Amino acid sequence: MLLNRSNGKERWRVRPDGPDKVTGKLAYLTDRTAPGMLIGRVLRSRYPHARILAIRTDKAKQLPGVHAVLTHMDVPGLNGYGIAIQDQPVLCWDRVRYVGDAVACVAAETAQQAEQALALIEVDYEELPIMDSPSKAMAADAVKLHAKGNILHQTDFARGNIEEGFAGCVHIVEETYISPRQMHAYMETEGGLFVPEADGRLTVHSPTQHGFMDRLQLSRITAMPETAIRILSSPIGGSFGGKDELNVQPYGALLALKTNRPVKIHNSRQESVRAGLKRHPMTITMKTGIDGNGSILAHQVSITADTGPYATLGAEVLHFATEHVIGPYRYGTLDVQSVSVYTNNGMSGEFRGFGGNQAIFALEGQMDRLAETCGMEPWAFRLHNMRRKDDPGPFGHPIAPTDGARQVWEAVAASPLWQEKQQSKPSAPAQPWLHTGIGAAFIMHGAGLGAGIPDPAGGRLVLARDGVIEAQFGYEECGQGLLASLELMLLEQFGFAPSDLRLVIGDTDAVPDSGSTTASRATTMMWKSLQQLKPPFINGLLGAAAELLALPEERLSVGAGGIWSKGEAGEGNDSGELLLCYKALADGAGREIRAETKFAFPATTYPRTGAHYLYTFAAVVAKVEVNTLTGRVHVLEQYHAVAAGPVINPQGYLGQIEGGSIMALGYTLTEEALMEEGRYMTGNLDSYFIPTIKDANGMVHVEAIEELPEGDDYGPRGVGEIGSVGVAPAILAAVHDATGRRLNKLPIDPLELLNRPTFSVKAVRDL
Repeated sequence: MLLNRSNGKERWRVRPDGPDKVTGKLAYLTDRTAPGMLIGRVLRSRYPHARILAIRTDKAKQLPGVHAVLTHMDVPGLNGYGIAIQDQPVLCWDRVRYVGDAVACVAAETAQQAEQALALIEVDYEELPIMDSPSKAMAADAVKLHAKGNILHQTDFARGNIEEGFAGCVHIVEETYISPRQMHAYMETEGGLFVPEADGRLTVHSPTQHGFMDRLQLSRITAMPETAIRILSSPIGGSFGGKDELNVQPYGALLALKTNRPVKIHNSRQESVRAGLKRHPMTITMKTGIDGNGSILAHQVSITADTGPYATLGAEVLHFATEHVIGPYRYGTLDVQSVSVYTNNGMSGEFRGFGGNQAIFALEGQMDRLAETCGMEPWAFRLHNMRRKDDPGPFGHPIAPTDGARQVWEAVAASPLWQEKQQSKPSAPAQPWLHTGIGAAFIMHGAGLGAGIPDPAGGRLVLARDGVIEAQFGYEECGQGLLASLELMLLEQFGFAPSDLRLVIGDTDAVPDSGSTTASRATTMMWKSLQQLKPPFINGLLGAAAELLALPEERLSVGAGGIWSKGEAGEGNDSGELLLCYKALADGAGREIRAETKFAFPATTYPRTGAHYLYTFAAVVAKVEVNTLTGRVHVLEQYHAVAAGPVINPQGYLGQIEGGSIMALGYTLTEEALMEEGRYMTGNLDSYFIPTIKDANGMVHVEAIEELPEGDDYGPRGVGEIGSVGVAPAILAAVHDATGRRLNKLPIDPLELLNRPTFSVKAVRDL
């Protein structure tokens, strides 16, 4: 992978957590153990949809080695959870709505005993009709999965008279786009260690992307004060949104409190597949019309999302998709209707891109079809209809001004790959069944949780008594390089040395609530926090040092190792000397030196839930090779232009774009968690095909556009999601360039790309 930087700066460092990760020394949360630890297991439903008639646990309780068998009657607080809507039972009592629903949980001395105990729990079910598609669930005679019905959420947006818009069109394109149920496929499956403390508190070692939200939810379930629960939420062996919601935490917590013993639960891969979140499958129908000049006059969209049996953040994903099927283009009239539907399929929820992947797959496919219809070059068509620097957001709402759209458009137009596409087609290859093609896609991606949703941020800097400067943030290290980014910012903005620092994250007892480690927000909010923390913290250090040294503050500066004298030129420690180390400062100050900040992620003033204020723009060019004998697509090369502001951590930046693009390769070419009548057909990674190094061996070029508009003080934008969003439509555009075939369903079905020779009757007879 290559990184081209617009400002020429280079900063390459070893990640703070890197050596322990590559040597295997790092203990992930699911690696942890405790003396006297029991093993927990969860009994899940045998049926996608059934009424529970009886639950009998006597035999399981009598099994030697079993210390607890819990059902819904043993939940002391709220028997439900969900970040936004608490409609998922901790332990079901009347009905199960998918094969991952929990009915009971056990704790035993060994894993074998726990499994035997599950087998001895008797549950009587009465099977109910299975709503295994949104269309079935929305039918007039459908069985209601929830008291309010089978619609989780509906939203819409309209501007102008859509029928009048279509009446003026010269060309109209109608297409339906279908996206799959994708697994997060993180290496570390869901799990954790749950420890009841001697003082009555509960310590939870479990990977999550928002420790304070887990604490709130577990407080409701256990009927304990939040302050009695400590969440240790980092490091995480991959999440990508899949561990944002509770998973095993309710069961581990309840079992630990019941037995007064530490309890460990760690899902097998099969159980992770069965019970874990997946990307929302969506069906997106678009009807878009243009005039004779190629200007979009009307854009009508219908989105149907399969949210599965419970809400989690299904409504919020739908809001995001609704916003992003409008995206970065100008329209005369708009009409978007969206619905998220409860079904008896697997749980859908948070996933890298958060509905943007499905939306951009459809929108960019539509742009390519429109360009072809009017005979315009596809990238020129996008420029013709693209938003301008000071245009409002997709809903016509106020947003932070950005010229990112033009910047990435120009970067793609000048890129070697796109230049290659503009050249004449090469002569026929020696292997005529191999066809190459190049395609591109454009991305506008909102960051943060959006308007109307609490989105706290903040952090703390403390000079600890041992002389180490602690940076305390309520974020989690999910593998994205957050610790490395935080360290680099502290080194560059404050002048500290790595040995001066202790980075404290992922511990609700030790850090402020910085909000969720989601939505491409953490880097931006850490940067902003440090900007606000720098003046008071440095003033505190210098003020205390001035007292101890009996020197004016203006003659002192903060630097590596401690307090330095300023040189005659007033250039800080470049020409001064070290006067006081941080340990001596901590010993002599006689008081704690700290600074703390609290604020919210920037939000638009537009009163529409989920509408965003900060956007990142990017574009992807993909070169593919299509084998028309096998129908297989191999991605030979990618180019990503990303306008996300200053690059804080070059390695992390590259890792996020490259990692996101590999995840998108699977989404486009191989990955689909198939279900039939509410049951997974792909129960493990032996039948669910994630990309391998062979699939991801093409060169990836990244153009980092670091310029921000004048006066923009929001700092670097996160890139954790955007590398995954535009790859699918770029590949499909490249497949069309190679074969002339337009595809509208993911993952690509190789049968759609086979050369199917046709034979005349005479030819067949001759054979």
